[in-house]
Amino acid sequence: MRIRIVDAFTDRPFTGNPAGVLLLGADGFPSDGWLQRVAAELNLSETAFAHPLPPGGDDGATWALRWFTPATEVRLCGHATLATAHVLRTTGEAQGTVGFRTKAGVLAATADGDGTITLDFPAAPLTLEKAPAGLAAALGAEPLTVLDTGPDCGDLLVEVADEAAVRALAPDFKALAALSRRGVIATAAAADPAGGYDFVSRGFFPAVGIDEDPVTGSAHTALAPFWSARLGRDALTGYQASARGGLVATRLRDDRVELTGAAVTVVDGELHAVP
Repeated sequence: MRIRIVDAFTDRPFTGNPAGVLLLGADGFPSDGWLQRVAAELNLSETAFAHPLPPGGDDGATWALRWFTPATEVRLCGHATLATAHVLRTTGEAQGTVGFRTKAGVLAATADGDGTITLDFPAAPLTLEKAPAGLAAALGAEPLTVLDTGPDCGDLLVEVADEAAVRALAPDFKALAALSRRGVIATAAAADPAGGYDFVSRGFFPAVGIDEDPVTGSAHTALAPFWSARLGRDALTGYQASARGGLVATRLRDDRVELTGAAVTVVDGELHAVP
């Protein structure tokens, strides 16, 4: 069975967010236990598993897709969806737009002419929240605004003072894990609006086995509507300021968010421990 590692939201190896990708046969998904063991073995923030669907489905989906962290399955993942679409395109398994049937609904991925891929995701329904007790101490910065991102992501979106504060964060991951269902996204406006991005973020997900995610596509389903409302523009670019770093171009369209980025395959090998 072919297994690949793809760096997503980047056009250079060893940057962006690495995802494992396994394309399975039409028989469907193996057991959850096997899927979880493969994800734990790879030990990447997410591993994507996809299999083709029978033709003629009425929801427009042509592939089924699931994502696992090293510790658990998640309902929504952006970078591993981008990585899967990249593998489908580069192997000739699919061209144009691919519809993925997922636990978060049908998600579309469209191959663009410049080599990038655009994901069509639901915008996160943001709800203003009171900062949980201990959040400032666990995060290492005083929150200015705290929002819940809804059931698909289950994160807290936390605005802090400025870009420097986002970059300087050194969270207490054990304490942070108890404060949200999935994770905490810290964000601020870009220090230099002419610097190539409009806002900056970092994503911490210790509750699902990922202390810091390099580039979190699903987080931008919340970041895009938040910053579009603040900045008055539907099209923005976010920079996730992890050690690897990555850019996510976003466009808000009513209750949907388009996320655009590049991807590059860095490992293409054989998985011998087949189900």
